[in-house]
Amino acid sequence: MINTVSIDARGGKIEVIVGVPDGAGPFPTVVVCHHRWGLDKFTQSVVQRLNENGIIAGAPLFYHRRPAGEDSGEAMKYLDDEDIIGDIRATTAYLQKQANAKQGGEGIMGHCMGGRHSFLGATAHPFKASVMLYGGGVNQSRNGKPAPLSRARSIACPILGFFGKDDKNPSPSDMAEIDAQLTQLGKKHEFHAYDG
Repeated sequence: MINTVSIDARGGKIEVIVGVPDGAGPFPTVVVCHHRWGLDKFTQSVVQRLNENGIIAGAPLFYHRRPAGEDSGEAMKYLDDEDIIGDIRATTAYLQKQANAKQGGEGIMGHCMGGRHSFLGATAHPFKASVMLYGGGVNQSRNGKPAPLSRARSIACPILGFFGKDDKNPSPSDMAEIDAQLTQLGKKHEFHAYDG
């Protein structure tokens, strides 16, 4: 069942779309990092699909510090990586408090901008796995802060990445740079790139 809840996070309350499967569990938990457009129908469908497959899923709205109704392209400019990490930690803690949650069975995933955030989250929390679906900006700084790739040394979980060979952000060269850095650091990862 999918619900929207409000939880405490760094900088105030944060809206989270949550799906908790029926049954005793225990069910693993996954933080779903939204793409540029926030908690739209696509992000809701990802939470729903995970829920239907026996996973407790939660998608936090990273724009909660911005004015309501602001264009997502504008809101993106003001995202701060430390705030995002705080939101990810708060969402993970909330999901793990569900009565039927598998304790320690924590994962994170995201699409596009959310792929960047799933990588970032893996640098700051001991997830069991991180899935990056065409995560743009992993090797790019934002607002003068270091790129998430600069934090890769602290990743403690496997990273699974999916990319498009025709994409511009991340480009195939971006994917190669991320792959090379993770390989150099001895981080377990598997990347797949697709034509078209």
